[in-house]
Amino acid sequence: MTRDPEDPGGSDAPSSFLTHPEHLFPRLTAHEISRLRCFGILRHWAAGEMMIKAGRSDVNMFVIVSGAVSMMSGDRLRGSHPVAELHAGNFTGEIGQLSGRHLALVDAVAIEPVDAIEMRPEQVRTLINAVPELGERILHALILRRIRAMEIGMGPVLIGHSQNQRLRELRGFLTRNAHPYSVLEMDTDREAQVIVDQFGMTTDELPVAICPNGTILRAPTDAQLAAALGFLSDLDTSCVYDVAIVGAGPAGLAAAVYAASEGLSVLVLECSAPGGQAGASAKIENYLGFPTGVTGQALAGRAYTQAIKFGAHIAIPVQATALHCAERPYSLETRGGTAVRARTIVIASGAIYRRPAIAGLDEFEGRGVYYWASPIEARMCVGADVAVVGGGNSAGQAIVYLASHAARVHVLIRKDNFETTMSRYLIDRIAGLANVVTHPRTEIECLEGDDGGLTSAVLTTPLDNGSARLDVRYVFLFTGAEPNTEWLRTCRVELNAQRFVLTGAAVPGSQPAAADATAVNLMTSVEGVFAIGDVRAGSTKRVAAAVGEGAAVVAQIHQLLASAGIDSSVIGLRA
Repeated sequence: MTRDPEDPGGSDAPSSFLTHPEHLFPRLTAHEISRLRCFGILRHWAAGEMMIKAGRSDVNMFVIVSGAVSMMSGDRLRGSHPVAELHAGNFTGEIGQLSGRHLALVDAVAIEPVDAIEMRPEQVRTLINAVPELGERILHALILRRIRAMEIGMGPVLIGHSQNQRLRELRGFLTRNAHPYSVLEMDTDREAQVIVDQFGMTTDELPVAICPNGTILRAPTDAQLAAALGFLSDLDTSCVYDVAIVGAGPAGLAAAVYAASEGLSVLVLECSAPGGQAGASAKIENYLGFPTGVTGQALAGRAYTQAIKFGAHIAIPVQATALHCAERPYSLETRGGTAVRARTIVIASGAIYRRPAIAGLDEFEGRGVYYWASPIEARMCVGADVAVVGGGNSAGQAIVYLASHAARVHVLIRKDNFETTMSRYLIDRIAGLANVVTHPRTEIECLEGDDGGLTSAVLTTPLDNGSARLDVRYVFLFTGAEPNTEWLRTCRVELNAQRFVLTGAAVPGSQPAAADATAVNLMTSVEGVFAIGDVRAGSTKRVAAAVGEGAAVVAQIHQLLASAGIDSSVIGLRA
């Protein structure tokens, strides 16, 4: 069975959590149990009775008051095995269930008569926020259990050929959403062929996903897989949210955390995974408070958990396709036709990767050409020569990361050097890498390959050896991004010539800001519609700046609602 070696879900080494089970399964004292009784109800189960069924979405947390509970992995494909035995003071659950939308990963059976306090997800969130010293212990354990589930490959089993693009996309989707999974590769795992034959699957149906509840998905889309795993929830079309945020990058997640923590009802729509482009960063080293760096996925995962903790509804993968702002509350249309309403809108849809004019690009996307460098791609590049195109910070982070896997990294840039486009710490880091070769004033003219994928890149400028062909099977493009604003065509939000969203004083005909106004006015040309992060014209394209705008926009939303005569202290309770 294959897992991704650079991810929490990919370590085959013994977990440190196994030597510290008290972190995974802490035991609450009698006093602590008494404090949380008011957050749930006391229930009884007879010996042998099922308390939790793997694959079910209607799963609550249970705090054991008396008795014993056996936790078993819910693997319907290869048989279940023991995970833990819980006694008085222990509790069930993992972080995915905090939202109330993820399917249970384990079975729980009473092995003797059990009394336990049952708490719904919203009651658990209330407990975590109301009793912080106790909530912190519980939240920590729930997070560690999700990490452990990723380490041992619980959850769905993906089966397919290692070079299959759809299989790589499914792996990337689950990895970026921090969902446990395992992979059986047809090329190397004998078990994979046995299962394929057992279920009568054809090559055209690969890859397949076998879910914990036994559901088999043949060549599923991301949305189909998310729905089967329970984290694609139905949108509440009857609700009017206080704020709807489009995009769960650093800016959108920051806005969700601050808005939800202040009592606003928050909906976040994200078409892929938390973190946006920053979520694909192998290591962010210039973000305040992380002197040794933090991966984009880790940063996004923590922000996602914070937003869920405060009650934000984050819908993934759901794509906003249109904003209708002729009347308030505003209406957001999603792919599939479902529409949701909100009093205010925050545009945090970021940018989409720019596709340079390279002949053959369409043919080799996903078959040798990639727009990010995650552990999945890095694993394929071990011992190979690769090319990175671009001279910005995203390219720099990818260069440093890929250099630890690839035999050689060829860097192609249009300018003479990185001085005006990349942070100094990355320039210095790259200068110290012996297997990185930079080719200035060099671009790719066309791509060539065979049935197996990309084989070489033809260059506009010959290399030092006189050759205009670079023999590489992997090319990583970091050539900038275009603002993701096409979905705003149905609204009168003003854009600049490059289609970034104008805000504040940049909006044509806007009035000068008052002396006590927020330094950066994030309102667009439409009242109640704001823009933050990379999608906003004039924004600083840095993670820290995006987070700052996410926090600032919430204050401006409160000001707007107050001026409209709406009490923001109770607005989250309004229908």
